[in-house]
Amino acid sequence: MADTAIVFWSGTGNTKAMAEGIASGLRTAGAEADVFEVPDVMATDIAGHAKIAFGCPSMGSEVLEEAEFEPFFAEVEGSLAGKKVALFGSYGWGDGEWMRDWVARAKAAGATLFDDGFIVQEAPDEAACLDHGSRFAAF
Repeated sequence: MADTAIVFWSGTGNTKAMAEGIASGLRTAGAEADVFEVPDVMATDIAGHAKIAFGCPSMGSEVLEEAEFEPFFAEVEGSLAGKKVALFGSYGWGDGEWMRDWVARAKAAGATLFDDGFIVQEAPDEAACLDHGSRFAAF
């Protein structure tokens, strides 16, 4: 099992591209990463990882995707205390409120956050994703 898990949900492919870029950045920095797509993952699949990067785009009125990702995150939220966590996602409108809310929620769960969330509008920049992964590897 890798030290880092990347767990994401993607509707248009932008957040998936971010997850893949972050994983590449981690690997380039010498870290190993297990990549899981919701709904193909269970909470027990990530329980042993010291670091977790969660990815979800902004949906509707700036909320996490409600049918699959939100229930998964709610299930693992209580086990995040002391874990190193990164949050990322894409958006098409708004000002990033969903990420600010998500960061506050993860902090309240006791997670040690890497940063204040990595968001991109529409399609991600590959270099930025690689950099994010590389820096998360060193965190």
